[in-house]
Amino acid sequence: MTGDFPKAGQVFGYHFLWQWQAKRGETEGRKKRNVCAAVVVTNDRGKHVVFIAPITKQEPDDDRAAIEIPKIEARRAKLDTDIRLWIILDEMNSDIVEESYTLEERTAKGAFSPAFTESIVRGILAIRKAGKLRVTGRV
Repeated sequence: MTGDFPKAGQVFGYHFLWQWQAKRGETEGRKKRNVCAAVVVTNDRGKHVVFIAPITKQEPDDDRAAIEIPKIEARRAKLDTDIRLWIILDEMNSDIVEESYTLEERTAKGAFSPAFTESIVRGILAIRKAGKLRVTGRV
């Protein structure tokens, strides 16, 4: 880990790999997008695993679990406040910070408030409990 990166709620650029892309054999995200570090844990080898949620400007379909980012939170995270943005909650990437070739940016561009971050985490945990969370490992 570098200083205080990553921490839950931080926003940074990342080549997110959608599960449908991984199933087709792709190993790299097609474009760098803003993402949110949702959860950071330490694995049994003492490495930091970050679970990363994608941020999109495309309104999610009804079958996707997502939360719209309020303008005040977009401002805090240094995101565009002129467009609507969502965090996808039912699909994530996991990456090991110390071993990642994908985590190019090691500095957050901004961060969501603790209260909004908690609502993101609660949503993800509910989806996980329902067995509907899709996680694509990057290392």
